[in-house]
Amino acid sequence: MLRLEQVSKSYPTPAGDLHVLREADLELARGEALSIVGPSGVGKSTLLYVAGTLEPPTSGRVTLDGADPFAQDEKSLSAFRNRHVGFVFQDHCLLPQCTVLENALVPALVAPGGPAAHEARARELLAAVGLGHRLDHRPAELSGGEKQRVAIARALVLKPTLLLADEPTGNLDPETAGAVADLLLALHARENTILVVVTHSPALAARLPRRARLEQGRLVSGS
Repeated sequence: MLRLEQVSKSYPTPAGDLHVLREADLELARGEALSIVGPSGVGKSTLLYVAGTLEPPTSGRVTLDGADPFAQDEKSLSAFRNRHVGFVFQDHCLLPQCTVLENALVPALVAPGGPAAHEARARELLAAVGLGHRLDHRPAELSGGEKQRVAIARALVLKPTLLLADEPTGNLDPETAGAVADLLLALHARENTILVVVTHSPALAARLPRRARLEQGRLVSGS
């Protein structure tokens, strides 16, 4: 279960506090998927980063799997995030010097057992996204859609509870975006994750069973 209770986020500025999120409430269980839409600058990515423990809330509470990650020290919080949260960003954020397989195994570098303990899982995920024959290739040899497929495999390699995607199809042409969305939703269903997708794409947003919108920092539920 992911639960946000009255979560607010503000940043100090010379002109006073900039309020990005205002008392956001959200509850999602395993297997559920939510899209969040809204204009640029409204706080969609900030909400994702707070839910994914990259940013602490100014007020309110975030819990995942019954734990309050922000009650932990920095080292424990990093380990919690690595184990329980997977991220897919608009820019795939692959390491150019590493192969496809090595990129998929990046989260395992600091996980118990190291990459060797998770290599079979990474190979299986890369095969599932259609890249089983490209394991030794580097990002420069891949298309944009293939890079994003590697990013999805990387996000899932440690079997996270929560899968967060920030504009996962934003840099792709419509046909490739549709294929990447198909994979993201199929793997979410297979892995039984909690999926939250931030997007400007009405087509992608409509494919998720639950939808919400951010308006002036407030999360407004859709269907």
